[in-house]
Amino acid sequence: MAVRDLMDASECYYSVASLWEIAIKQGLGRLNRDITVSEYDSICRQTGFHPLPILPSHLDRIRDLPEMHRDPFDRLLVAQAQEEQLVLITHDRIIPQYPVETIWQI
Repeated sequence: MAVRDLMDASECYYSVASLWEIAIKQGLGRLNRDITVSEYDSICRQTGFHPLPILPSHLDRIRDLPEMHRDPFDRLLVAQAQEEQLVLITHDRIIPQYPVETIWQI
């Protein structure tokens, strides 16, 4: 199924962890600061996406993940997708090695 078709047919979520990562990258000067994290959140909500908070059960999942990926944010996204039984859209080459349903998006 194409990404757009999947998104049109499903509830779509964005992880609060992604907003957290944006804030860190903006603070380090690695990402444009013209749009605030709050504005990104608002844009996602206006587009029909739902925020996915970080829950203790997601953190429990991280503990059991194999050490294939060193990026803590990507590991959290994998754990959230596993715990919530969500499809993870990614262009990361390591994430599909985890037991999580992914769609490759470039």
